[in-house]
Amino acid sequence: MAHAALDHIPVTRLKGVGPRAASRLARLGLRTVQDLLFHLPLRYQDRTRITPIGALRPGDQAVIEGVIELTQIQYAKRRMLLSRVSDGSGLLTLRFFHFNAAQHAALARGARMRCFGEVRAGKSGLEMIHPEYRLINHDAISPVEERLTPIYPATEGVHQQTLRPLTQQALRLLQNYPESLHEWLPETLLHELQLPKLADALLCVHYPPPDVSTILLEKGEHPAQRRLAFEELLAHHLSLRELRGRVQRHPAPVLDASGKLMAALLSHLPFHLTPAQQRVIGEIRHDLARAVPMLRLVQGDVGCGKTLVAACAALHAIEAGWQVALMAPTELLAEQHLQNFTRWLAPLDIKVATLTGRLKKGARADITARIQSGEAALVIGTHALFQEGVLFHKLGLVIIDEQHRFGVHQRLALRSKGFNNGRYPHQLIMTATPIPRTLAMVAYADLDSSVIDQLPPGRMGIETSVISDTRRAQVVERVHQACRAGRQAYWVCTLIEESEMLQCQAAQDTAAQLAAALPDLRIALVHGRMKAREKDEIMRRFKQGEIDLLVATTVIEVGVDVPNASLMIIENAERLGLAQLHQLRGRVGRGTAQSHCALIYHAPLSRYATARLAALRDTRDGFEIARKDLELRGPGEVLGTRQAGMLQLHIADLARDQHLLPQIEHTAELLLNSYPAHVPPLIRRWLGEGAQYGEV
Repeated sequence: MAHAALDHIPVTRLKGVGPRAASRLARLGLRTVQDLLFHLPLRYQDRTRITPIGALRPGDQAVIEGVIELTQIQYAKRRMLLSRVSDGSGLLTLRFFHFNAAQHAALARGARMRCFGEVRAGKSGLEMIHPEYRLINHDAISPVEERLTPIYPATEGVHQQTLRPLTQQALRLLQNYPESLHEWLPETLLHELQLPKLADALLCVHYPPPDVSTILLEKGEHPAQRRLAFEELLAHHLSLRELRGRVQRHPAPVLDASGKLMAALLSHLPFHLTPAQQRVIGEIRHDLARAVPMLRLVQGDVGCGKTLVAACAALHAIEAGWQVALMAPTELLAEQHLQNFTRWLAPLDIKVATLTGRLKKGARADITARIQSGEAALVIGTHALFQEGVLFHKLGLVIIDEQHRFGVHQRLALRSKGFNNGRYPHQLIMTATPIPRTLAMVAYADLDSSVIDQLPPGRMGIETSVISDTRRAQVVERVHQACRAGRQAYWVCTLIEESEMLQCQAAQDTAAQLAAALPDLRIALVHGRMKAREKDEIMRRFKQGEIDLLVATTVIEVGVDVPNASLMIIENAERLGLAQLHQLRGRVGRGTAQSHCALIYHAPLSRYATARLAALRDTRDGFEIARKDLELRGPGEVLGTRQAGMLQLHIADLARDQHLLPQIEHTAELLLNSYPAHVPPLIRRWLGEGAQYGEV
């Protein structure tokens, strides 16, 4: 048993774990001895010294030792057991609400005990409620703990008193048979990075010596914790590199085109491409002409012209004789893409079709037939594109907009739709949520990255102000002046509640109040509970200039392009994350007029909310905002919860540990080139079955 790898030894082989205990441990994901070793403490308690009772203060967590002077059952509102303990320096009451007769008998007058708990002020002096305790022999010397005591993530039926002894058994196995947990990182690398060995790191993290810095441990910055975080982030980076390798082992169609269609499109436009757009289009065309699947992420700030880049990529594929699918996260965004692409491609006699979930049966059947026959060269849709019954004639390029809204599964499911004669389509992924390079190393290591880092000329930028809701009347007057001057405005209502119904009610109330205050303006309302057709009609009228002020919920975060809209009001802005605020602000500033964004907040503001609003006011750079967002809110806000959830980090923290990420890329290269056999077991250690999430 002992010589087997720890990830092959089930917890049932440990003393005290039967089938019932094993099923409870499984709820915490603890199935093997290795799982126990990587189930790390949340925090620590210092039980390495005994504190005199007379020195205790309310709020202290302490170990005391004394003699029981009195134990009795008290009948008040509820039955409880009270024990009075003295050590010569003072008295302490121990209070138990859950007890039995044996416990009552054991806590007899004159017995000596040691206990640990949190001190609180009681009616008759200091007390501890339900402390951990044990009786000790009067004559024997009972040593205190030599190391800090770990507190583990627990669940019902699995308590600290269960987890600690099991972890100690696992650590003893590791110490006795160190070869049972393989060290996959080369010793030279550990020395270079000043990281401890894995076994030493685990021992230190589970039972830190008393002289260790508790501040570093609590912050997750101790070298032992850094060693574990480094390996976990490395495993995720490698798993995505492996996914990329698997995808690129399949051939892709070589999309060879002269660029005639793209040139025809650009000749019809009243403006020129920016140098950044030209550079990214060149990178895409180079990828499309290769026989391996393109996997490219195009990042760009709001309004940088990503859609036109996507159109040029689509025309390259269509000219080469292949179909293109463009997937958007919402019907509203799919509709906008349809309008833009139809306007651009209709003069070139290219058929564009749309496939969304709300199509009626007959219309859906007609469109799927056109897709299957190849008549539809470009198909724009939502997740409906990868449902059963949608078959492409010859799919060569998949474009996915707003990648952070989709998981890896959905992206690869659409890729499998294009499987044709042993070849897979190319993939182009677009996001208006800039991702810091360090974060992309872990979350998007399977993708090449292109950045459109210039805005089209003539854009005036957006001035942002942070305003208290006590000045709401001044904001309303500002909206009135802007609309009377011929501009248009958005007024966004936010609610902290998840309920869409409550958000819609808030928007309806706001629209009614604004209509009463501004009777000479044309005001309309759009929210998430409207039927798609009704919502689209209002957005169409707003775009046509038939509506002056659009009151909305955050459904317009990703929405239509209205160049005449130059004022954005966001109410209760402190309730939104930076990424979402930046996206909403990007709804204006799309024309040549100076645009403004007013962030209305309700005091008092938390420290984080103040930092978020200040960051948005002070910069318009989406990449700087994304970096700040990572620092303030963590990866879920930057990547989107679906994408971040794919990472399932247990030990590492992307915001805290981002300084490790540049070195991870270097280490990954080293392992792949010099130690390729180490890569699969390293990935399995940290991701387990999750390492297969790319296999769709």
